[in-house]
Amino acid sequence: MQLEHKFCRLGTEITAQVTEAEGTRIEGYASLFGAPDQGGDIVAPGAYAASLKRLADEGRAVRMLWQHDPGQPIGIWDEVREDARGLHVKGRLLESVEKGREAAALIAAGAIDGLSIGYRTVTAVKEHGGRRLIKELELWEVSLVTFPMLPSARVAAKGEHPEADMMRDLALAIDAARLDLARR
Repeated sequence: MQLEHKFCRLGTEITAQVTEAEGTRIEGYASLFGAPDQGGDIVAPGAYAASLKRLADEGRAVRMLWQHDPGQPIGIWDEVREDARGLHVKGRLLESVEKGREAAALIAAGAIDGLSIGYRTVTAVKEHGGRRLIKELELWEVSLVTFPMLPSARVAAKGEHPEADMMRDLALAIDAARLDLARR
């Protein structure tokens, strides 16, 4: 089976959170349980458990890539875990890698904040309405991306200066209001 990726098309609303702290540290949710992505797929709670256990047992790790490109690793995921909400990741961008430095700058500027998973479906069922419920998957990588397939899969960007955080929060509020008005 082929590796699947979750991207979304240009022009779709993006609401995910990625957090940058201590320069190159990032964290956020790469997947949320019960939330349909742009393709209609829904990940069920527990879908990552067997894959995460298998990786740990084999001494392997989920890779941090740039835009799902296996030739561009940009950091290390120090923690990848399921919680009640979804797949939470915490890691660090490698400043010794050119793309890692670029990613850190783009996150700090608010130009990129998406997370996306690369995986292979192990078990899925079709639900009413044609949506696919993914019950088990084999997780390969979590990428920083411009447009995640799951709009809520984000890094919450936090600057080192309170003024930067305030301006970023204001910009997010304005964007949310603009999207709300566009829907009316």
